[in-house]
Amino acid sequence: MLGKLRSSQKGQARRSIKVGIPKFLNIWGTAPFWVGFFDSLGMKVVFSSDTSEEQYRTYGKGRITMDSCFPVKALAGHIGELLHKDIDILFVPMIYSLPSFLRGHVMDTLCCTRVMMAPENIKAGFLKEKDEFKERGIKYVSPFVPFGEPELLPKYLFEGLKPAVEDLTYEEVVEAVKEGFASLEEFDKSMREKSLEILRWCVKNNRPALLVLARPYHMDPGIGHEIDAEFQLYGYPVLWYNYLPIDKWLLDWLGISLDISDVWTSSYSSNTNEIIWGAKFASRFPWITGVIRLSSYECGMDQPTFTPAQRIVESSGTLFFKFGELDETKPAGSVKIRVETIVYYLEKYSQDIIKRKLSRLGEVPKELTL
Repeated sequence: MLGKLRSSQKGQARRSIKVGIPKFLNIWGTAPFWVGFFDSLGMKVVFSSDTSEEQYRTYGKGRITMDSCFPVKALAGHIGELLHKDIDILFVPMIYSLPSFLRGHVMDTLCCTRVMMAPENIKAGFLKEKDEFKERGIKYVSPFVPFGEPELLPKYLFEGLKPAVEDLTYEEVVEAVKEGFASLEEFDKSMREKSLEILRWCVKNNRPALLVLARPYHMDPGIGHEIDAEFQLYGYPVLWYNYLPIDKWLLDWLGISLDISDVWTSSYSSNTNEIIWGAKFASRFPWITGVIRLSSYECGMDQPTFTPAQRIVESSGTLFFKFGELDETKPAGSVKIRVETIVYYLEKYSQDIIKRKLSRLGEVPKELTL
């Protein structure tokens, strides 16, 4: 009881501590974890804004110490922006591996090495002339984060945060990690339920939907250029593979599981694995009649999956479209033309695709017609 009281007192004392987290790369798939984690420790999280050309130009230019894809370089703008906010700790995790919903013969859930090392590489740009973190009284914390090995998380997070939060205990971090995972699980569950609602609407109204195969950070308007939103303007619901429903009754009807070993054996990269699984889902679900593939600078980690994903999707007659080499420049005119062309094909072929897929699956489960 005394221990809980002391922990509560610590939490109240830490309410004034503000932790700045750049909204970049794999934070897009793990943000609920960090909110739950720091809330458990009694600290307030402050995120940077979405990526934008103004943010990058104002805070990031001249800070880049390597040549890389824009999603990595954009981190400089996020860090620079947070340095101008009222924060005490700048928390930029080096995420080595990610949590994953896939099961079966998955070798690992690793991240791109450039993505993992981005915090250290970009940090150097803020130290080359002077220590801008120290000058502003901000403590820079960048722990190694292996989500794929959750039993190791408390150790690395405690070691990373201890120098910045002197009264922190290991036991607190263990509990905070549990709260973080609970927060992430709750968020993912709510998003999957929302996706199922959308799919039910498609079934009820016999309307086609689109599925986006991309990395979670392409949800960032400054990285993905809101291409998904362009299709919504034409009345097409858009879903993202990482929040597709994974209810057993649905997967059984589609004839798929959470295993990808039948189509992908090099299953070590988290986003890559899940993109391949998303392609399988899209190829089976009748009312997903088109897939939109997004990538930045022909990402080297994604390269091996372009052809397999396309073949899986098109094996059922589902339409496959790709927007590649996305960078900081948004070619609004050419995007609009591409979208209009894709919409034409969707309107022309969607109903035939739905009928063809349904003929292979049989009766629609009652759970989809609620």
